Amino acid sequence: MQGKPRYRYRLRFAKTEAMRWTGHLDLQRTWERAFRRARLPLLYSMGFNPRPRTQLAAALPLGVTGEEEILDLWLTEPLETDEIARRLARALPPGLALKGVTTVPLEEAPLQRQVVSAEYRVAWPENPPPPSELQAAVERVLAARELPRERRGKRYDLRPLIQELRLEKGDGLALVMRLAAREGATGRPDEVLAALGLDPAEARVVRTKLFFR
Repeated sequence: MQGKPRYRYRLRFAKTEAMRWTGHLDLQRTWERAFRRARLPLLYSMGFNPRPRTQLAAALPLGVTGEEEILDLWLTEPLETDEIARRLARALPPGLALKGVTTVPLEEAPLQRQVVSAEYRVAWPENPPPPSELQAAVERVLAARELPRERRGKRYDLRPLIQELRLEKGDGLALVMRLAAREGATGRPDEVLAALGLDPAEARVVRTKLFFR
C-alpha cells in the first residue's frame, strides 16, 4: 500500500435478520463482494493474497443483529460520500442496510482501539420470563462481587464487564445491557443471559449502539 493514494471512509450500517447467522469472517467477505460489485476504487493490502483494506469496529456474536454497526473503508480515489452510498445501495445483499457514509482522517486510530463498550437489547418473541423473576435475577447479578465464567478453556470474571443492566417495559419486556468491548475485555450478551439463569437460545439479541473513546 506504500505510495498509493489513500482515502478513508466510514460506513454506518445495520445487520438485519436475514444475516443473523452470518459470522464475522463471512460478513467481511460479503462486504468485499459488495464493494467490488459497486466498482469502488479499493485500496488492497500487499502480499500473496491481497484483500481490500477494511476495518469493522467490533465483531458481532453469532445470532446477534446490529442496528448501528461501523466499518471503515480505504479507497485509492476520492469519491463523494453520496456517490459511494448510491453505488452500494445497488450492490448490498438482503440483510445489510447502509445508513450513512462519512469521510475520516487517515491518521485516526484503528476502529478496534476506539471502541470501549456496546449496548444490547434482549427480547423474547415467545415465552418471556416473568418480569418479577427477571428483575430479581438482574439485582442478584448486579450485587455479585464476581461472576466466574469460562470461555475457550480460560476462566475470567464477567462482573466488571457489565457496565449497565436494566429492564425496559414498553410494548414488551426487554433487557438492556451495556458491556465492555475493549480488546481483551469484552462482555458477551449470551454469557450475561447465562449468568441470569436464562437460555440464550430463546432470546433475540440486537446490538443497538457502539461507544467510542
